[in-house]
Amino acid sequence: KMVGQRRSLLAYLTKVDIERYRSIIARLGIRK
Repeated sequence: KMVGQRRSLLAYLTKVDIERYRSIIARLGIRK
C-alpha cells in the first residue's frame, strides 16, 4: 500500500535533494 507513495517520494527527492536520495538508497541497499 505504501509502495506507490514511497516511489513518488523517491522521484521527488531525485529532483529536490539528490544527496539525500543517494543516502537513502544506499541505506536501503538499492542499486539502479
